[in-house]
Amino acid sequence: MAKKKMKKGLKITLIILGILLVLIIAAVLIVPKMVVKSVYKENFGSRYTTDEAWRFQVEEFDGLAREKHVFVSNEGQKLTGYVYTKGDIESKGLIVLVHGFGGGGHCSYMDAANYFASNGYKVFAYDATGNDESEGESVRGLPQGVIDLDYALNYIKADEELSDLPVMLWGHSWGGYSVCAVSKLHPEVKGIISVSGFNSSLDMIEDVGRDMAGDAIDVVMPLFEELEKEKFGDYAAMNALESLEQSTADVLIYHSEDDDVVPIEISYDRYYKKFVDNDRFTFVRFEDKGHNAILISEAAMEYRKEYNRIGNEYVSQFAEGEFTDEMRLEYIKANFDRTKGNELDSEMMTQMLEFYDSCIE
Repeated sequence: MAKKKMKKGLKITLIILGILLVLIIAAVLIVPKMVVKSVYKENFGSRYTTDEAWRFQVEEFDGLAREKHVFVSNEGQKLTGYVYTKGDIESKGLIVLVHGFGGGGHCSYMDAANYFASNGYKVFAYDATGNDESEGESVRGLPQGVIDLDYALNYIKADEELSDLPVMLWGHSWGGYSVCAVSKLHPEVKGIISVSGFNSSLDMIEDVGRDMAGDAIDVVMPLFEELEKEKFGDYAAMNALESLEQSTADVLIYHSEDDDVVPIEISYDRYYKKFVDNDRFTFVRFEDKGHNAILISEAAMEYRKEYNRIGNEYVSQFAEGEFTDEMRLEYIKANFDRTKGNELDSEMMTQMLEFYDSCIE
């Protein structure tokens, strides 16, 4: 009897140990993956629509015309784009404009499209997956920007009217990463302008994660890498540095030292270190242009600062929750001078134009 009881007790103990071992394995392997997926979904699992208060309308730009184009991206989602033109000027080339992350689609950059169109270029600008007029339940992740641009360029090559033009790329932030990372796939691209861009999706995830979790982010970075590989395949591993090295396009890179969205140390500085002696590359480093306002003039920046100061004073008189979205929209429409607040940096835009012109000489 004693031996039977001992065997029974040992069996129960082994079962308990087995359960504990399974729980430990689950905690070590499964739970971190679940957390990583949850964090990824929290950051990339939504659609984005341009705020009506800041959305450009084509009617705001005298003589600017556009033609709608719809093309299909990797999972069958239809993406909406427009070819912008100005007057009957014969086009020198085609600039593909790629927007940033989190604010909606391309219409926030319509002033830049208008500038290039006014100076002899057709501009193809589109909304990435999960943004504004394009399909997609969410933006999915940063590598999706590279995928959408790849499909956009393939669409352009198949279009009779667009395929005959020299192709250049222009991108800001997420778009800056996309135009650089896709470059090795498209040798037809003559010139690339990256404004406040970054090297890779994982670089950005690591940077934000390190600010929040310190060195503990190193433990889960392989899981983020694995997740992106599952979602995006080979596109997940594509980064700006490697693609630019394989490209033959001329490249113009802008960044500001005070950029608090894409730190200059993990982006521009890396490009500069690798390509400073390469004749294909031109670097422009600002001190105080930030991230989202990098294209506007100094006068426009000063106007926005004063507008924000007055606006904050106005809003402060309301109790929490009293100042509704409708009131905010009405206030902006009534008080923000779009001409003054959106004035482009003429020197910067001229430099971009001259760069593109040199790419097709």
